[in-house]
Amino acid sequence: MRVVIVTESFPPDVNGVAHCALQTARHLVDRGHSPLVVAPATAAGTGPDASAPCPVVRVPSLPLPGYPQVRVALPSRRVAAAMAEHRADVVHLASPFVLGVRGMAAAARLGIPAVAVYQTDLAGYARTYMGVGEATAWRRIRSVHAAADLTLAPSRAALHDLETHGIPRVKLWQRGVDTVRFRPEHRDETLRRELAPHGELIVGYVGRLAPEKQVELLSGVCGLEGVRVVVVGDGPSCAHLDEALPGAVFLGRRTGDDLARIFASLDVFAHTGPFETFCQTVQEAMASGVPVVAPAAGGPLDLVAHGRTGLLFPPRDTAAVRDAVAALAADPALRTAYGTAGRATVEGRTWAAVGDQLIGHYGDVLAARRPVVAA
Repeated sequence: MRVVIVTESFPPDVNGVAHCALQTARHLVDRGHSPLVVAPATAAGTGPDASAPCPVVRVPSLPLPGYPQVRVALPSRRVAAAMAEHRADVVHLASPFVLGVRGMAAAARLGIPAVAVYQTDLAGYARTYMGVGEATAWRRIRSVHAAADLTLAPSRAALHDLETHGIPRVKLWQRGVDTVRFRPEHRDETLRRELAPHGELIVGYVGRLAPEKQVELLSGVCGLEGVRVVVVGDGPSCAHLDEALPGAVFLGRRTGDDLARIFASLDVFAHTGPFETFCQTVQEAMASGVPVVAPAAGGPLDLVAHGRTGLLFPPRDTAAVRDAVAALAADPALRTAYGTAGRATVEGRTWAAVGDQLIGHYGDVLAARRPVVAA
């Protein structure tokens, strides 16, 4: 099968869309298929993607105002040309909003079936960074997803949002997690002593430091005695959070085995953003054997079993975050039980397993497009 993956983000970007697109491309190659990635050019230009598992076509882009780490693709004929030259059987649109809209239009012109993967709270993103109202954003989302042969939602909450806003042909497709890289055995006592030299309980956040993530909700946790907050990531909220979270340790962006070592060395993982359509970092914490505290909204509702693998709190409630962490801080046995249950929960959610599900969705879309032959 020849697949063109049109994605709004791709490594070296570090975010959920880029990671999922990379894992999809890797799995397609592993299964003997032929993917091609179309993505915005990086800030460094359009140089070779040496570590990519397949060819990558880079489209000219500009930094998003107010968030330069995010690149927005400019109009280009490269998208349609890449599809035609690759002789695509199916087009995979990863979190389509700007480049993906052009990808959908090109697929329609060329008569190629398209699978649109909804992954980002694009309405909230547009409101926060582009000054676009949610109703306007949903009209744009609906225009591209309604044209797709199939839309895949990462969680039941996201599926409900899509259907509520009139998106047809939606199915659930969750994300995988690297259970080999993220595992409890990577816990590092030397690192723990560096982060918490007085033996404090380590509470970590991993992700973008941006307004919609509401990381400042950890301010109450910073005030807990015997607790050290560790923040991993970067973004436009860095300076604000340095003031909002007194005593917190900021490690910047971390990836790969280094990130896995940090995850496994936490005592509690706390996610704060209420707008997650999935929340990959929650799965990575669970794979690392770490109990999770997360808002009772969006993707975490599918991932965290309240009272078994972690604790859910009312969104945007600083006191509730503090109280949830305090409850786990006071009970080491509970932390161990939640961490063990979390690891067991995600062990079967490998990228290979969900990648095969995705290939099955491709097959269904192709079968539906085949003409019916009369007997």
